[in-house]
Amino acid sequence: MANTTLKLTNRSPKQPIKRLPTTVDLPADATVDDLKAVIAKEAKISDFNRIGIYDPTTKKTLKNRKARLADEPNVSAANEVLVKDLGPQIGWRTVFVIEYFGPILFHALVVAARPYIYKNGDSDMSTTQWLAFGMIVAHFVKREIETLFVHKFSANTMPVSNVFKNSFFYWALSGLLCAVSIYNPNSLAARADKPAFDLVGLALYLFGETGNALVHLYLSSLRSTGGTERKIPSGYGFAIVTCPNYMYEILSWVGIIIASRDWTVALFISIGAAQMFTWAKGKERAYRKEFGDKYKKKRFVMLPGLL
Repeated sequence: MANTTLKLTNRSPKQPIKRLPTTVDLPADATVDDLKAVIAKEAKISDFNRIGIYDPTTKKTLKNRKARLADEPNVSAANEVLVKDLGPQIGWRTVFVIEYFGPILFHALVVAARPYIYKNGDSDMSTTQWLAFGMIVAHFVKREIETLFVHKFSANTMPVSNVFKNSFFYWALSGLLCAVSIYNPNSLAARADKPAFDLVGLALYLFGETGNALVHLYLSSLRSTGGTERKIPSGYGFAIVTCPNYMYEILSWVGIIIASRDWTVALFISIGAAQMFTWAKGKERAYRKEFGDKYKKKRFVMLPGLL
C-alpha cells in the first residue's frame, strides 16, 4: 500500500514544537494515533499522548484517535494537519481514581476526627448520620470499581493540570464540605427523628445506584477494549432520555439529600447536574451527527419532562 505525505504545521506559532518535521510519510490507512506516534518520535517527545492533531480547516481537534486520516475530508483535501504540544498528560482512569478517592478519604477523616472538630463531638452519631456516611462512601467506592473495571475511555489522557481542577469539585464539595456539615452534632441529620425519610431516601438511592450501574455495564459492552467506536444504545431508559446514567445518578443523590437532610449535598449535585446537562446535550448532538435518521432524536437529554 502506497504511503501518503502529510504536511505538518504548528497549531500555536507562539508555542511551536521546535523539532516538528515539515512533513511525514505515513501508510494510506494510518490513524490519528499512528500520526501522533510518528510525530513524537521525530520531535523527540517521550509521550505521544502530548501530541494534539487538528483539522487544517476547522482547526478543531481530531478527537477519534482510531480514525483513519484518509477518512477526514479536510485532511485529505489539504494533505495537512495542525499540530500542538498539549503538555504533560495523565490517564483518564488515573484522574477518576484520584477524584473519587477524595470524598471517601474526607468522610472517613471527619467522622474519625469529630471529637477534635466539634463542640460535643465525642457524642455518638445518629443512625441517620451513619446512613448518610454509608450512602456517600458506597457511592464513591462504586465509582472507583467502575473506573477500574467497567469504563472504557475513548481518549487515553488529559492534561495533568486538569486533575487539580477536577479533583477540587469532588474533594472540596462532596468531600470536605458535605462531611463537615453532615457529621456536625447539631446538623439536621444528627437531630433526625423521622425514620420514614431515611427509608424513602435509601430506597431512591438504591434504585438510582442500581440503574446507574446497569447503564454503565451496558455502555461498556457496546465498545471493544481500547476502541473508540460508538453504537446506538437502547433499553435501560435510553428510550426517554439521551443519558439515563445521569438520570439515575441524580435520583441517587436526591435519595442522599432526603436521608441526610443536608443543604451541602443539594449544592453539590446541583452543580454536578448542570455539568451533566452540558455533557448530555453534547452526547445528543454527537448521536444525531453520527447516526442521522437511524437515531431517534430525544427531546430530553437527562431528566424526562425537565432537561
